[in-house]
Amino acid sequence: QVQLVESGGGLVQAGVSLRLSCAASGRTFGSYTMGWFRQAPGKEREFVAAITYSGSATYYADSVKGRFTISRDNAKNTVYLQMNNLKPEDTAVYYCAADDRGPVYYSPSSYSKVTVYDNWGQGTQVTVSS
Repeated sequence: QVQLVESGGGLVQAGVSLRLSCAASGRTFGSYTMGWFRQAPGKEREFVAAITYSGSATYYADSVKGRFTISRDNAKNTVYLQMNNLKPEDTAVYYCAADDRGPVYYSPSSYSKVTVYDNWGQGTQVTVSS
């Protein structure tokens, strides 16, 4: 079981930036596929971004493409989500997710699926005011 701890959320105004961090346990972080999802009140959890275990490829939801960047530091067992030009519609609880069954590459369309990830953090709240 991988433990994931998110940090970096907060209350911000539209247009500013935030960087979320997710620290993961385990000695084989470099083999994990990592993702970020979010869930707004009354809505289903939705995909935000993902990164392959090697960091060679990243994937984004259309709603955040060009504004958000996912990255990882395998030496620190940490994945990041840089969020620029935040909008009120980005308001949600953001969850870090890990697939520790790797190292494995999935088809590009698979990275957005909740079922790929078997470990989840507790979430960090991001609130963007207009």
